[in-house]
Amino acid sequence: MSRRRAIGTPARSRRIKVKRELIIITNKQLAEIYAHAKAVYPEEACGLIAGEKADDGTARIKKVYFLTNIDHAEDHFSMDPKEQLGAIKAMREEGYIQLGNWHSHPASPSRPSEEDIKLAYDSGASYLILSLLQEAHPVLNAYHIEQDKHLVEYERLEVEVASDVSRSLPTLVAVNEYPSGWDKGGNYDPDKKV
Repeated sequence: MSRRRAIGTPARSRRIKVKRELIIITNKQLAEIYAHAKAVYPEEACGLIAGEKADDGTARIKKVYFLTNIDHAEDHFSMDPKEQLGAIKAMREEGYIQLGNWHSHPASPSRPSEEDIKLAYDSGASYLILSLLQEAHPVLNAYHIEQDKHLVEYERLEVEVASDVSRSLPTLVAVNEYPSGWDKGGNYDPDKKV
């Protein structure tokens, strides 16, 4: 019998589940995130997401901000602080709230790394991770992380066809695709290899 646990952590230290809330992203935003991640590859790309949140918890991404990874690293990112402050100022001017951030994993699955979890200071944020591990099959997943409670939750993504783009714009990126080793209940099985 295998014990279920989050990657690299003891079975009792982290609870993992799927949140009921929904994040809506347009196919145009998804394509732009993918294009930016490919443009800076093999470095991790990063940015912020802003928009609106409904009373039922549904978040609608209205704007994606593309920021510079000042570490220019392939396995982690640090957002340019001036760009980050500029993006937050722009969000406020446009009447949006910060919903969270996004970044790419050029050579690993679409799940939070131990460093991602360690640096997840905002328990109200959504963390979108785009995996470019399989070039022909990029994957975007969303997570909610509460560091103090040792909690990692999947957040459901819904791709909406943007009204200002052609309906023929293909969705290049798979969403809500659990990485190998994770089941649809959000549990990680260490016996399943990536």
